[in-house]
Amino acid sequence: MRHLSLFLLCLAACTHALHSYEVGVTDWHKPLAGVPLVQSHSTAPVFHRRRYEDGQTSSVVLTATQSNVLAAIHSANGSIAWRHIFDDDDHIIGFKRDTDIVVALSGPGGANFRVFDSNSGHLLLERRLHDLAAGRLQEPESLGTSVGFGAEEKEKDIYVLTNGHTLRRLDRHTGEVRWGWTAPDQTSSVLYSKIFVTLSTVYLLGLSKSFASYTLHVTSLSPDGGVVVYSGNVPSSIKTGFSQAFVLSDVSAPDTVPRVVWFEDGKIKSLELAPELTAKPATVKGAAYKTIEDVGLSEYGQFVAIAENGSGRVIKLTPEGLKVIWEYSDSATSPTRTGSIYSGGLDVDGHPYIARVFWAHSLKTMSAHVFASHLAEGKGLVTGYTFPFKTGEHGIIRHVAVEAANPEHYRVLARLAVTTTTGAVQMWQKDQLQWTREEGLADIRVAELVELPERKIALHLDSEHETFGARVARQLLDAQDFPQYAVNFVRRFVTGSYTSVSTPVVAPTNASEPLSRDAFGFRKVIVAATPYGKIYGIDSANGDVLWSRVFGLGWAAQVGGQIIPAKLFVTRTVNDGESPQVVLVTQRKASNGLVDTVLFHVDALTGEDARRQSPSNDLLQGEDAVSGPLVEAFLLPTDAGRAVVLLDEFLQVHLYPNSDEVKAAFAAVAPSLRIPLRSGPPGQRRLTGHQVPSEVEFTGLHIAYPTWSLPFPTGEDIFAVFARPTDPVASLGKVLGNRTTLYKYLNPNLVGVVTGPPSTAPLSEKATCGVYLLDGAKGTIIYHAILPSVGGRCDVKATLVENWLVYHYYDPEVVVNQAKGYRVVSVELYEGRGVDDKRKSSDMSSLSNATTDVSVYEQAYVFPRGIRTITPTSTSYGISVKDIIVANENGQIQSFPRRFLDPRRPKHKPTTEEAEEWLIQYDPVIPDDPKRVLSHHYQVAKTQKIVTSPALLESTSLVFAHGLDLFFTRIAPSNTFDVLSESFNKPQLVVTIAGLAFAIVVVKPIVARKKLRERWYD
Repeated sequence: MRHLSLFLLCLAACTHALHSYEVGVTDWHKPLAGVPLVQSHSTAPVFHRRRYEDGQTSSVVLTATQSNVLAAIHSANGSIAWRHIFDDDDHIIGFKRDTDIVVALSGPGGANFRVFDSNSGHLLLERRLHDLAAGRLQEPESLGTSVGFGAEEKEKDIYVLTNGHTLRRLDRHTGEVRWGWTAPDQTSSVLYSKIFVTLSTVYLLGLSKSFASYTLHVTSLSPDGGVVVYSGNVPSSIKTGFSQAFVLSDVSAPDTVPRVVWFEDGKIKSLELAPELTAKPATVKGAAYKTIEDVGLSEYGQFVAIAENGSGRVIKLTPEGLKVIWEYSDSATSPTRTGSIYSGGLDVDGHPYIARVFWAHSLKTMSAHVFASHLAEGKGLVTGYTFPFKTGEHGIIRHVAVEAANPEHYRVLARLAVTTTTGAVQMWQKDQLQWTREEGLADIRVAELVELPERKIALHLDSEHETFGARVARQLLDAQDFPQYAVNFVRRFVTGSYTSVSTPVVAPTNASEPLSRDAFGFRKVIVAATPYGKIYGIDSANGDVLWSRVFGLGWAAQVGGQIIPAKLFVTRTVNDGESPQVVLVTQRKASNGLVDTVLFHVDALTGEDARRQSPSNDLLQGEDAVSGPLVEAFLLPTDAGRAVVLLDEFLQVHLYPNSDEVKAAFAAVAPSLRIPLRSGPPGQRRLTGHQVPSEVEFTGLHIAYPTWSLPFPTGEDIFAVFARPTDPVASLGKVLGNRTTLYKYLNPNLVGVVTGPPSTAPLSEKATCGVYLLDGAKGTIIYHAILPSVGGRCDVKATLVENWLVYHYYDPEVVVNQAKGYRVVSVELYEGRGVDDKRKSSDMSSLSNATTDVSVYEQAYVFPRGIRTITPTSTSYGISVKDIIVANENGQIQSFPRRFLDPRRPKHKPTTEEAEEWLIQYDPVIPDDPKRVLSHHYQVAKTQKIVTSPALLESTSLVFAHGLDLFFTRIAPSNTFDVLSESFNKPQLVVTIAGLAFAIVVVKPIVARKKLRERWYD
């Protein structure tokens, strides 16, 4: 019977689940790769062209990203060709490409070795090279690791250096270790970081630490068995590490002896590589230099040297040694242009090119000079052009990858893949922009869904100051559309072709038309901010970026810095009669160590500065709100409108807007505010409640003072503090089957806290995690649960809505009748000691002792899998049932009905009264229903947060998930009870009404004549 009831509940729940035919219609998915890692050549973007057996070639951009992803992006259209998502604790260190494969190293010291097909991204090989605990952590992570390929023409084996001292030769197809070699000192004196392979010798380059610098160390081994041929130091004094030391060879001239090149005290030195290392170091004669750059052409014998005056020179490996073959004109340091970025690439025939990219202040545009050493009869040729890069929209270019073509002898076409400071990746073909990927969206910190105005309101948002004559003219112009509207209305009425909830929300094709909502309010603007200094307006209809603005640094622009989003508030909605606005609270971290709080006030529809201080095509400048770090921020509705309240490190209250009306309104409500804040050092955290007096101090600011303090047990740190969302509550109680009522505990000061062992504490199996519900007005514990940790770490996800708390954790303990696995606990809080005990908790004084009179209903369930985040649905009036939406570890967005998680599910066959409440018999396992997967077949990777927002329909909740990917959909937890179903026969209804109307017209005179005759006879 239990299984039958569970089946019936699943069947009922599935009636309002999304269907497969709605994929891509009511939802969208934007897969991302993440912002490229450009600090190291082993992770930075690079073009890779693969040639097939039929002679055709294809080109992709390979890159490792800050989201721990290895990806290939089609250079033609910017779509993701393939991507491999690494686990969060398996950091990618670097990759190396060959003709048809890509080799990647990840984990501590390069512990994990993987081989991917460069075209499809299929994982061909995967091998653990050493234990994770034995991995050596270096800074940067790529130090001590390298990948090289054999010098044979075919079937090249793979040479892998890990931990800075272990070299292995691996079979290209099987991953079998042919031989391995470990340095005797194991990095105690020499740290190896580079591999160079020839037909006769394998060279390892390392650095040995001396008193004031590093000394270059070279070890040569035989490729057959890994036998050491020679090992010794090279006379050198390197101060910059391996950033300016590399091996130079020339695949086009195999007879040219390769050289190791390094920079030392303003000079460029090199040494011929031979098995016995009998040669002596040589110095490049000529001008003094301040740095050298490996532009990715070391295998083609070219690199760039920067002279003392800033000019760039191309140096090439020749049989006679190193030779300067080109100097870029006007490349010396100048106030009229920025410093140059140099990058190397190839054409389809394997010829090398070096691009120089810089910003010209006078032209206000980017310039590119592409040098081809093989053209002009070997003398070299430079092709220069400008391209209209918009620094006000995308920031500053940080990295450039280049690919070139030579269709004619003296003509060079270059493609540049640029990565910007805002996380954008762009493809430029000469001066034409091919595509842009906003990869900064892979790290959204805050996001809100903002309601759009109706179309007629959106068209007239700016008409409040128009003259009477202009208004009359506008209304007459609008009236010309009335005949067409009337015709369309009649057609819809007759045919029944109305907009349905499953109809896709289509953005207007006219880009100049103001943003407006659809019939059901499914279309909104998603305002999102990233730590890469940018805020976006995203169309919820299709995921396209409507507008974006780059943050200005203010005074920190002189020293450099970063804008970190903290919180985002909607301060004005369409219900206020004007264009909606948002306020973004950020932390500005300057490079000199100073931290302060900056606010950005933005029009949500256009991205314009609501303060009118920043032009549309310029940086978005903020308002310096607090001269120091932020402690807390929240939105406070007042009689003067919505105000943003900020607390600084001294608990001083700052208001935005800081007008007299807002100050007076805040002073009136300040005594009723209760603000719990974290306090104490790590490992000794406590939660401290604060109150704000109505009077200001001598500084002219309100200063919060502590009212209570709750210390947590030793070894517990605060991981998260969460509160109930401010959604409306439709019902204050739950009517039971016996007609009694349980009244919901709706204390407005209720807050949740998740605790666990500090991250700095040693791992212990005895460590525990905690979930608390507290009265934020006086610190009383309403609910507390102790949970087991997993190897001394806690991963508890919790959410609170109305009187319902749901939390998820992993239980590693195995006891009688219980296996280890994931658990979800559902807790409901009700007023008083039982049924019909009404205490009015939502209006009760915070000083009343009755706030602790709570009845707790609690039940635990076995959950199908781990989750990354959890949130409830949200509707306009709170009438619909709340579903729980989770992002699980399989990359799915999944919903779970409240009925499954009801803590009052009976452990026996439901009685008649319990069946009236739709309660089903308790089953410890929550079913993993694939029909409840909102993301369908999409892989929504690494979701960090799910944001829900109400639509105009009470039945529908909008769902936006962001992490590595972006996903948007809508869900109806209680089915679409406020809209006629699509199967409803509207034409039949119209025909029936028309028939009834016709019958009335025909019958009415007949009845009238009949009544008249009856009167005559009467």
